[in-house]
Amino acid sequence: MGDVLKKKIAKINVTGATAIEKLLNDMIVETQCVTCQKALKDLTKPVLSAVSSMFGEQMDLVDRLTEIGLALSGETRLERLLEMIVDEARVLTKADAGTLYIVDKNNRKLEFSILQNDTMNVRMGGSSGNEITLPPVPLYTSGNTPNKSHVSAYCALTGETVNIADVYEAEGFDFTGPRKYDAATGYRSKSMLVLALKNHEQDIIGVLQLLNALDSNGKVVEFSTDVVDIVGSLASQAAIALTNAQLIQGLKDLLYSVIQSIAAAIDAKSPYTNGHIERVVDLTMMIAETVNNATEGKFADMQFTIDELEELKLAAWMHDVGKISIPEHVVDKSTKLQTIYDRSELVDNRFRLISELVKNRQLEEVVQVLSNGSGPDKISAIEMKYAVELEQLEDDRKFIASCNIPNEFMTDERIARVCEIAARTYESGGESFNWLSDDEVTNLCIRKGTLTDRERKVIESHAAITFEMLSRLPFPKRLLHVPEYAAGHHEKIDGSGYPKGLAEKELSLQSRIMAVADIFEALTAKDRPYKKPMKLAQAIKILGFMEKDRHIDSDVYKLFLDSGIYMEYAKAELDPSQIEED
Repeated sequence: MGDVLKKKIAKINVTGATAIEKLLNDMIVETQCVTCQKALKDLTKPVLSAVSSMFGEQMDLVDRLTEIGLALSGETRLERLLEMIVDEARVLTKADAGTLYIVDKNNRKLEFSILQNDTMNVRMGGSSGNEITLPPVPLYTSGNTPNKSHVSAYCALTGETVNIADVYEAEGFDFTGPRKYDAATGYRSKSMLVLALKNHEQDIIGVLQLLNALDSNGKVVEFSTDVVDIVGSLASQAAIALTNAQLIQGLKDLLYSVIQSIAAAIDAKSPYTNGHIERVVDLTMMIAETVNNATEGKFADMQFTIDELEELKLAAWMHDVGKISIPEHVVDKSTKLQTIYDRSELVDNRFRLISELVKNRQLEEVVQVLSNGSGPDKISAIEMKYAVELEQLEDDRKFIASCNIPNEFMTDERIARVCEIAARTYESGGESFNWLSDDEVTNLCIRKGTLTDRERKVIESHAAITFEMLSRLPFPKRLLHVPEYAAGHHEKIDGSGYPKGLAEKELSLQSRIMAVADIFEALTAKDRPYKKPMKLAQAIKILGFMEKDRHIDSDVYKLFLDSGIYMEYAKAELDPSQIEED
């Protein structure tokens, strides 16, 4: 569209310049006096030069507006776009200061978005990093009356452009704010131009306010009519670009809201991992940002782009989405005998039943002895025999209970004792039963943790399910690797990880970063009811073993330690008792 407009204006300029030149030449020809003809030629030269210069300026202006339009339409980062609108408007109008307001979602107030003033060396909002703390401008008073006394609110309510030569002499608006600002800073607010930004539906979405137009000598002058038309054109382009950026940002916000809701649902599904996902996201991004800030070492030449950082953040939010399909009793298995419920109480009651059966046998023998007329010595011997048996049974009950809690590693000796106890039988209802079932023995003999091999495979399947679920989503090109990164946080450098068993060269840096974040969070988590919070030094030691065994990336591990990320995270998330001074 810019090229079409440019060609049309060029055609008009050529036609106009030709017509003026022909008119001047005709005047010269009609003059009979040679001296007059020479004088006219001398006079027409600067006129033609001025005309050519004017048309050249128009072409430059069209070029500039075209470039601005392309730049605005190509910028998708909302904060940078807002900044560009004010920057370009100030360049076109030679304005010393500019403010951009955005209408809030409820159309009740104007919120400060960008604030710039060259004389006062002020840049606030946008990508400046300086937050604007000024209160928003209300569009309606407490009585729901339109607030037309404030010039920016008036512009937002009516859509009219306001051009004021001197705000100190203007009538109809309340300029108490600028006057107070001037009194506090020594600045002098004078000329002002205020325009509304309208979207494609003619809804006003923002207000652009420019202050103190400067001439070539730096003197404050009124905004000219030509400038008003030019900025009006810019405002139209800016409104379209802003609407597009807001729509894109709205879609991003919706995507993140859905993702965070899913993550919250996964965390809520397991009371033992509440907050895990959010903490992994924070830790992952801390490591990624440290990579970007590295000036020496392995990552000195490594730089994640804004899109790559967003891609990694989304992957971190979604890294456990596959757990939504894993049975809760497997995800939440805090003891070895737990299934839908903790079977330790069932086993405990069985031992108590066996104890009662032993006591019944004791009574039967005592009755038999008394029936035979035996003396007290015989009864005493029976009681001693059964006292030893009951004491051993109680010791076995406590031992089995201790095996159910995953605090102690199951040695060969402990496993052998479990099997020996399980092989014993008792009778009930005329049937014979083992003290422990085969499934109970299998679970109690888990050497480390609470999961059987079958259950561990069920848990590990969440990574493959994560990849499958995320691969079905139509991620845009810049986010195509989200499924790969999210599913790869359990892969290992030596290729022994899951779900794909990727080798070192196949494993992305993003997945390696997330793996360290996920492991460290799990080791140091203070909200797991089935284990005591691990000391920070112990967690670091375990990470060191994993690095030596080539389970985690060596360079990421060293960066994690050398940069002090682990301590920064620990101070924010761990109990002080977990952090040791050394």
